Amino acid sequence: MLSLATDLDALTRFGRALADPIRCRILLTLREEPAHPAALADLLEISRTRLSNHLACLRDCGLVVAVPVGRRTRYELADERLGHALDDLRTAVLAVETDRTCADAETKDCCR
Repeated sequence: MLSLATDLDALTRFGRALADPIRCRILLTLREEPAHPAALADLLEISRTRLSNHLACLRDCGLVVAVPVGRRTRYELADERLGHALDDLRTAVLAVETDRTCADAETKDCCR
């Protein structure tokens, strides 16, 4: 059985990964199919150095894995359930977006 500390750690790591738009884009791209860093950098229109830093964060969070393929490395989600979780989270956020419960959403722009 997982402990509360383990659950919190897992959610914190996932939240940290999603907190950055580039990492979100990487995860969403890898949800579709594994990719090599050069292709990811070109697709996301970012430098390979910047991509490398984000991939390191995602690896450290346990969300992606580097798979050696010959002399190259391919990245993919660490578990296919992460792709489903991304889909579920996106769907849930879009569903509640039209029914905001935050009274300050329009004035403080906090829930967008």
